[in-house]
Amino acid sequence: MENHFKFFTSVQVRFVETDAQGHVFFGHYFTYYDVALTEYLKAIGYSYQEMLADGVDFYYLEASCQYKDRAFFDEILHIHARIGKIGNTSFHFEFSVVEESSGRLIATGRIVAVAVDRNSRKPIAVPQKLREAVESFEAAAAS
Repeated sequence: MENHFKFFTSVQVRFVETDAQGHVFFGHYFTYYDVALTEYLKAIGYSYQEMLADGVDFYYLEASCQYKDRAFFDEILHIHARIGKIGNTSFHFEFSVVEESSGRLIATGRIVAVAVDRNSRKPIAVPQKLREAVESFEAAAAS
């Protein structure tokens, strides 16, 4: 699945992220997704900080994770991320978590976000800068 992703960031599983069963506690994948989407925004050239400076913020509306395998302490995970769909006011981040040395698919997921005016907190159109940054990055990475 990760072959359609042009970006990933690495996370080394810390002991505190594991549970009594010895593998990563399920809720930590959402933290991994949040780290990856923040780094993805930087990589495409329109960081979260730039978005805030433009008066735009975003809220998460939905988050999901499909668990495929287990990850363990000290493993290095590649958290692949992309914006796969952009609507009028919302956009969808997609994720794939792959263990570095074995290539095991650990999890896939999605976060749906809505763009909001930073002051009024009301939904607004997805910024053109974000649309262009995604398009430019994904097209350049594909070539």
